[in-house]
Amino acid sequence: MKPILKRYLPFIKEYKLQYLLVLVGIILTVGATTATAHIMKPLMDDMFVSKKEEMLYLIPLGLVVIYFLKSLGRYIQSVYMNYIGQHIVTRFREILLEKIISLDMTFLYLNRSGELISRVTNDIGRIEYFVSNMLPELLRETLTVVALVGYVIYLNSTLAFYSLIVVPLIIYPLILIAKKLKKYAHRSQEKNADVLTRLTEVFNNSEIIKANATEKYEVARFSMQNWQFFKINMKSVYVGEIVSPLMEMVGAAGLAAVIFVGAKEVYDGRMSVGEFTAFLTAVGLVFQPIRRIGSIYSKIQNAVAASERVFEILDTPSRITDGERLLEEDIWHVEFKNVTLKYLDAYALNDVTIAINRGENIALVGDSGGGKSTFINMLLRFYDPDSGAIFINKTNIKEFNQISLKHHISLVTQRIYIFQDTLAANVAYGQEIDEARVYEALLLADASKFVEKLEHGIYTKMEEFGANLSGGQRQRVAIARAIYKHSSLLLFDEATSALDNESEKRIQKALGEYTKDKITITIAHRLSTIEDADKILVMQSGAIVACGNHKELLETSEIYQRLAGEFEK
Repeated sequence: MKPILKRYLPFIKEYKLQYLLVLVGIILTVGATTATAHIMKPLMDDMFVSKKEEMLYLIPLGLVVIYFLKSLGRYIQSVYMNYIGQHIVTRFREILLEKIISLDMTFLYLNRSGELISRVTNDIGRIEYFVSNMLPELLRETLTVVALVGYVIYLNSTLAFYSLIVVPLIIYPLILIAKKLKKYAHRSQEKNADVLTRLTEVFNNSEIIKANATEKYEVARFSMQNWQFFKINMKSVYVGEIVSPLMEMVGAAGLAAVIFVGAKEVYDGRMSVGEFTAFLTAVGLVFQPIRRIGSIYSKIQNAVAASERVFEILDTPSRITDGERLLEEDIWHVEFKNVTLKYLDAYALNDVTIAINRGENIALVGDSGGGKSTFINMLLRFYDPDSGAIFINKTNIKEFNQISLKHHISLVTQRIYIFQDTLAANVAYGQEIDEARVYEALLLADASKFVEKLEHGIYTKMEEFGANLSGGQRQRVAIARAIYKHSSLLLFDEATSALDNESEKRIQKALGEYTKDKITITIAHRLSTIEDADKILVMQSGAIVACGNHKELLETSEIYQRLAGEFEK
């Protein structure tokens, strides 16, 4: 637990004022709790035995003041504990999300989305108790125990020995229980991630589930994970709930010893009835915070397990290290020099060398898995080469700050991403909305006609995944987004696959004028896309096996002849 506490310390230090107010609340609560035991002595000796009349007024008034201070202290403590917890957790969600999306694409591909969502939501929620409640509650209950034990010893040290000898017996089983709970907490959080992953898959693939009538099959798969989650949580409950009855039994044994020894002290005249009542009350009050400390310690294991999972992500280094140089000018030259990238045991790119200049329109063709998408992804630094280098404007791409680099690149993929926001916000994604530029981009993307028919035009709200648009309309919005960015390097990964031939021709004609001073790299899926390309790269197994324009390749490359024939079909 110490390493975790050290990690939180920089954050905790930022809440000094709030923790000071929590401490004030704790002192009021502890003082009032000790005063509750102390008032029993005058209640019994002066009010009931000696029958002093003024005590009829002072004792009730004293009890009201004691419980007012106790209530005030608990309120102050509770409010500021919750403020600290909610504030830190809110910040941690942002920190964790920022870390996750800043990591390299390999990390994001290898980790399930449900697992990552679980870390941001469930695990962060569990550490709220750790950062807000644990420290103040432990401090409050510990101070309460110290104050009451001190008072008990002050009243009768012999009797205190008999009453408190049972406390050390609690510690060992508590440590064993805590270890078990931490193990179950880790397993519970992992299984919760499995449940979230299954739900994410179901909601993201609802169309294919409906189309194949596999609703019962998916519910059965979810049910298996769901009930495994239940069983793990119940194991945690079985072990965790032992703490409270264990404390009750130990507390009862201590109380029995106090009553037996204390009664003898009263019989022998060494203790007044009032002193014994105050002592008995104090001992009873001691076991309450001890029991709560045991319960807190059990809950901490859950928070510690969640914290370890969160910090595991925060400590994960990105495989892509950011450069310091800002790319301020437009991209006018791109060069791959002997670039090799391996994924598992296969080459994603194999000794690729090519230079591309401003104004050139490059097409990539080849069989599936030939390295076309990887070629494009390397320019976005989704991956770095295992060997060789990529140069932008004659400078190694690794030297550039990634944000400044991507500011000059637009990407349109076959998979379209539409956010739950207005159409205008989707086109201007990440930038200020300029209506004139939005309309211009939509016009070039052949999207003006369908946008005019939308109820609120460019301010129509898009549904999740753009469900209120057709496939072709979504693709036009994605192309408009790339145009709006005014990038100098355009990357099209089968960007017009959902469009009919006529729509594609209109967009290509509009883009032809727009891209003549830019570098355009297109993964081709139709003959019409590549016929007008300045240069066509034929890729197989990550290598460029042929290069030239359409006419040249038809004469010199058998692979290209086959591909061209397939495209025509």
